[in-house]
Amino acid sequence: MEVKVLGAGCAKCNQLETLVKQTLQELGKEVKVDKVTDFPTIMSYGVMSTPALVVDGTVKVSGRIPSVSELKIMLS
Repeated sequence: MEVKVLGAGCAKCNQLETLVKQTLQELGKEVKVDKVTDFPTIMSYGVMSTPALVVDGTVKVSGRIPSVSELKIMLS
């Protein structure tokens, strides 16, 4: 599984990264979470508003922080 958090380092971007790592730990998954801050790369995913979460190359959420229950579904 490949997990990326897209964002320029804003508070919400950092919050999403932390939440994703905590959720993966709760699910018992040892997955590296990559943080992407490069705007051309972020835009290559079609993301116009951050933070965004990409799982296995697919944008799962953009522009908001999902709930823990939503994250568990996205990361299962």
